[in-house]
Amino acid sequence: MPDTLVLSHANGFPLPVYRRVLEALTPEFDGTGVPRFGHDPSRPPTVGWPYLVDELVEFVNALPRLGERLWLVGHSLGGYLSLLAAERLHPRVAGIVLLDSPIIAGISAAAVRLGRATGLDRWMMPLEATRQRRRHWPDIEAAHAHYAAKPAFARWDPRVLRDYAAHGTTADGRGGRELLFDRDVEFRIYRSLPTARVGDAARRLGIPVAFIGGRRSREVRSVGMAATRALVGERLSWVEGSHLFPMERPDETAAALRSAIAGMRDPAVATAAPQRRRA
Repeated sequence: MPDTLVLSHANGFPLPVYRRVLEALTPEFDGTGVPRFGHDPSRPPTVGWPYLVDELVEFVNALPRLGERLWLVGHSLGGYLSLLAAERLHPRVAGIVLLDSPIIAGISAAAVRLGRATGLDRWMMPLEATRQRRRHWPDIEAAHAHYAAKPAFARWDPRVLRDYAAHGTTADGRGGRELLFDRDVEFRIYRSLPTARVGDAARRLGIPVAFIGGRRSREVRSVGMAATRALVGERLSWVEGSHLFPMERPDETAAALRSAIAGMRDPAVATAAPQRRRA
């Protein structure tokens, strides 16, 4: 019977965008996840994300206990939510894999808190870009063409870009398409990013945590890796790509996830395998 893998998405990118990653993990894993965080009116994004954590915990607790093990995997936002939720789900969770979710601590954490208090966080996070994000298109093909013309999205695997156009948008009731992930929700999630709570939760966890990062991730460079390395130790690997490497290289991401989870199942596997550390 396959293990259960709960994948929590990045801010602004709902779960269907990760379809290719989850498909590449079958049949070893039964992948699932919350479709869109922050869109349930009873679970809004507020400072520290307590309701988003509730949403993930309730989702996991409602899953049938079929798989031999349960793994939490989170990309960016989803990684932090996975750490916070694991405190309440332990000991059901066998391990956590963070996909480009570096632990924000020290000066970086202080900068996030100061930025939120002063409004300067708009220079630290893509807040202005989020507010200006296009919402409507006449059809799926127009949405696809819009994103394919952007350099960041042009790096995506073509299958994932098609999925984003088809499943990252929804019918707008007027014959067109609109963003599935509301940009105002995305904005509020960025503005309510927790720092100390995530770090505290990570230090208290009694389960293994692995980190897979994008070699060209600006987010990792801006935050630094000291706190993350202290948490994950040797469970650290890299995939070529940016912060959005799961969309750019879904098959390589799935392979890296398999390797990371194998190392958490059996530490001897991780010790024997060559470490793909950043140069």
